[in-house]
Amino acid sequence: MKTIKILAIGDNVADKYLSRSMMYPGGQSFNTAVYTKMNRMDSAYLGKFGSDVIAEHNCDVLKTFGVDYSRSRFFEGENGYARVTLQDNDRVFLGSNKGGVAKEHPYAFTEQDLAYMKEFSLIYTNLNSYIEEDLPFLQQSGVPIVYDFSTRWDDAYLRKVVPFITLGVLSCAHLSASEREREMRKVIELGASMVVGTVGEAGSYILYRGAFLHQPAVPAEAVKDTMGAGDSYLSAFLVSLLQSTKGRFLAKPDAEIETHIQDAMRAGAVFAAKVCGMEGAFGHGIPLV
Repeated sequence: MKTIKILAIGDNVADKYLSRSMMYPGGQSFNTAVYTKMNRMDSAYLGKFGSDVIAEHNCDVLKTFGVDYSRSRFFEGENGYARVTLQDNDRVFLGSNKGGVAKEHPYAFTEQDLAYMKEFSLIYTNLNSYIEEDLPFLQQSGVPIVYDFSTRWDDAYLRKVVPFITLGVLSCAHLSASEREREMRKVIELGASMVVGTVGEAGSYILYRGAFLHQPAVPAEAVKDTMGAGDSYLSAFLVSLLQSTKGRFLAKPDAEIETHIQDAMRAGAVFAAKVCGMEGAFGHGIPLV
């Protein structure tokens, strides 16, 4: 039996905190690779790095956590970054360079990359990764794909992406309950096996096999920063579900699958509360440049 592990493909950035004069490694895919390791499961990261201080620091952080990034791409130019501030310990985005070199260069995936992907139990990616056109190639791996739409999707985007994924993730705190249910059902109707709808302080919902499951948020002991709350929830959820299904994920659900899902939702909520007590997505900040 192969080792259970997650491959995160996509964005890596520096979150530049103007309020602290510090910058922290981040990006949804980057966070997912690190959070998976923090939850004691093997992970790897495949993304695009620039040639500046941010890229160097992010690579050093991956080395610190033991995350393989050997299949990543490196380009001359500016790494991705986002400008951030805090308001009552809640992170507020002020703008970004849209991924830097990531938006300028394709992944140009190869058959060697495809063989590498097949070693994993799960592939994670998201809408900030400039990867939509590559999803049919990723699907050829036969590995389940998790895709985070964040708060930015419409019907056309769902139709483009969902046929290639197993699990979709929607950030729904800005929606009413009826709007959330409607949007989550669209993802299932387009072919995904499961959809996660996060609702911030109200917790999370999952739609699976026609039923909605709910997990309340777990209060953090001391909130320093909400950066990474959604990524940490999802990472711990994925790790728990992979562990309880022995790597099968949703391919061959057993009789206890609903219990596994509820346990995974709880694990996600607990870990997200822990991460909210850290600066940045998970610390490891350096002075702002």
